[in-house]
Amino acid sequence: MKVRAGTDTPSASTRTTTASTNVRNADTTEGLVHHSGPGSGFDHPPRSTVANWEGRYRAAVICSDLLSTVVATLTAGTVVRHGLPASLGHLPNLLSWLAALAVLAALPATHAWDVRELGQGAEEFRRLGKALLTAAVGLALVGLAAELSHLRLWVFFVVPTVALIAFPLRYVLRRLLHARRRTGECLLPVMAAGSVAWVADLIERTQREPHNGWRIEAVCTPDGLGADGTREIAGIPVVGQLNELTERVQLGGYRVVAVAADPFWTPRRLQQLAWELEDGEAELLVAPVLMEVAGPRLHVTGVLGLPLLQVRAPVFGGGRRAIKAAIDRLGSAALLVLLAPLLITIALVIWAGDRGSVLYRQQRVGRDGKPFTILKFRTMVRDAEARLAGLRNANQGAGPLFKMREDPRITRAGRVLRRYSLDELPQLVNVLTGAMSLVGPRPPLPSEVATYGPDSGRRLLVKPGLTGLWQISGRSDLPWEEAIRLDLRYVEDWSLALDAVILWKTARVVFTGQGAY
Repeated sequence: MKVRAGTDTPSASTRTTTASTNVRNADTTEGLVHHSGPGSGFDHPPRSTVANWEGRYRAAVICSDLLSTVVATLTAGTVVRHGLPASLGHLPNLLSWLAALAVLAALPATHAWDVRELGQGAEEFRRLGKALLTAAVGLALVGLAAELSHLRLWVFFVVPTVALIAFPLRYVLRRLLHARRRTGECLLPVMAAGSVAWVADLIERTQREPHNGWRIEAVCTPDGLGADGTREIAGIPVVGQLNELTERVQLGGYRVVAVAADPFWTPRRLQQLAWELEDGEAELLVAPVLMEVAGPRLHVTGVLGLPLLQVRAPVFGGGRRAIKAAIDRLGSAALLVLLAPLLITIALVIWAGDRGSVLYRQQRVGRDGKPFTILKFRTMVRDAEARLAGLRNANQGAGPLFKMREDPRITRAGRVLRRYSLDELPQLVNVLTGAMSLVGPRPPLPSEVATYGPDSGRRLLVKPGLTGLWQISGRSDLPWEEAIRLDLRYVEDWSLALDAVILWKTARVVFTGQGAY
């Protein structure tokens, strides 16, 4: 049993199936028999064994990393050898396998194969990147110590080649896993314990996000009852009170126990719960409910012999931010060069439509409240602003934003540009000039910022982004409050690994046109 700290908004949860209709797939867990509702035998459910699919998925990840390493090593042996003198004999082969050994040693050493992190979140990719960086540094140190000057060719060739192969392979495996989870397979059985409101929110989130791999199968509440005195919450059976949690977990074979703060949970009782579950297979997650902070800012520390959650201040400067700024400038410049033919073609299509201006300029608010002019390809008719007043009653946008799924002001070319976010490509110029970042909160309007409270105003602590969590989580389909929450989550929990995941997912979202209108 592992004890992990969560947040009071369990966004890492996933889809559940109700106890009345749920049938455990044999590939998910073995030996667990479902019971269909209150009074149908909850007191004596059999234990389950660890899921088979977890071991198979971990084996698939390991095989993909091995394949990436072997392919990179063999490629290096073929390509790099041509740049070395023949007098070196078998040294190229030795260096190739030395590089492969360094990579394969670094992967388990950095816990890059930890099954708890595989298949979801940015942590999996962060650990893979850490392993490859560790391997590169190790090879460089060996080269210096052994005076093998030619080893640097493998450092700068083999390790990056492994990354170019391993990251996409892991992503493909993750997509396959998520596809199975959407059909109800490869899910972890979860026992949720807490207030009715917290459990209901958790269930709703798991139903909305099946890819994270949770399936809530039973609930314990303070009084053993659900909403309105029933024995269920959103179709999930309430199997007992909080003081019966250990017994229910031990009988039910649950893999995750998610516990929310409640007056019942004194420090002594939580400690006792952890002790009682530590010999089982269940992983205990406790929501601190103090604030919605996670990721690199949350740490467990000991002060005066007490275990405390340490919430570090968000980092808005330093080395990582310098790296982010360099990636923004270099990335936007490279994309502008690569996409130049497409940009020119789009400009010509817009101009040919009505001989109007190609670009649309609008005032937005950037970091620290500094205004800047955002650039977009024009997607509406030339008198779009004049027509806006007559369309106010048809507004379908969230919060202060005006949105219509069938806005009559959008041109035929504009609909295509908006669907695939091609109208936003000129913002690469804003990124290049430093007003925006490749990844960040959505760039707000001045009228929108005027309505901000202290919480929403924290979005202005960082540069707005060309894409962000809002872009990959629904875009225009998001409720206004959820869009604000995602932007604040990005500001609070930013990391380079999170940026990499967002950029990767943006390509898929843009290609499908999800939430764009």
